[in-house]
Amino acid sequence: MPELPEVETVCRGLKPVLEGHRLTRVQTRRGGLRIPFPPGFVQHLTGRRVCQLRRRAKYILADLDNGQTLVIHLGMSGRLTIYRDGSAIVLDGVEGESVAAEGGHGPHDHVILFTDAPARIVFTDHRRFGLMTVLDTAHLAEDPLFEGIGPEPLAESFTPQSFSARIKGKKTSIKAALLDQRVVAGLGNIYVCESLFRAQISPKRLATSVAGARSEQLVPAIKQVLREAITAGGSSLRDYRHSDGKLGTFQHHFDVYGREGEPCLRRGCSGAVRRIVQSGRSSFYCPKCQR
Repeated sequence: MPELPEVETVCRGLKPVLEGHRLTRVQTRRGGLRIPFPPGFVQHLTGRRVCQLRRRAKYILADLDNGQTLVIHLGMSGRLTIYRDGSAIVLDGVEGESVAAEGGHGPHDHVILFTDAPARIVFTDHRRFGLMTVLDTAHLAEDPLFEGIGPEPLAESFTPQSFSARIKGKKTSIKAALLDQRVVAGLGNIYVCESLFRAQISPKRLATSVAGARSEQLVPAIKQVLREAITAGGSSLRDYRHSDGKLGTFQHHFDVYGREGEPCLRRGCSGAVRRIVQSGRSSFYCPKCQR
């Protein structure tokens, strides 16, 4: 599933054809994706102008001029393709999968947004784990999709002090705490592993023990890793591309993720990267320098 850097990259790729533009026509090819489209989905969107395009956690939000927000989640295999000026730009595409020149007629093309950019945006999702819905902007935070989601890790308000308050007393591992969207929004397995390595914190350490001094190391590491990943267009492992259709490149800069058995890259460390399984997810870390 795309994590924060990938979703942010997709959001930025959509801005030129969505933000400030009007949705001139909307087509749906089925009744819903992971959840059904709400009643009047097409009517709510048609003719509306996108005032702002933004990201919250792993969701893309298009705030409309009628006080509503189009909510998009890519799920495991969702792809957005922009057709403009005779070319196709794949956002979060599947490697090796061809994109039809005409767009919108494939068996897994479920939603088509036409804008006055002019552009055509096709949402493709062969597993249908993605999501599209319309919610009232003013009450977005109260909706079950967003209620209880934690702070954005790149926000100024996400500080070692605020993070410490959220994990104080937590008896889960710090790895599990960071993956908990109620603690911090948008983080996934890749960037948690990388952030813990930079902060020299073991993924097995109890979360409550990271509150305080260790948070002073971890919070800046999280921000640094995410910013570098966004600059690189995210990480392309199996099914992700960034806004110009090319693969993201942050996977070429992994310190630990996917490097089981290889030497630790920290200068002066003679350890090797180990993989363990925590709550069904692989954790990669150096047991010698991450304590």
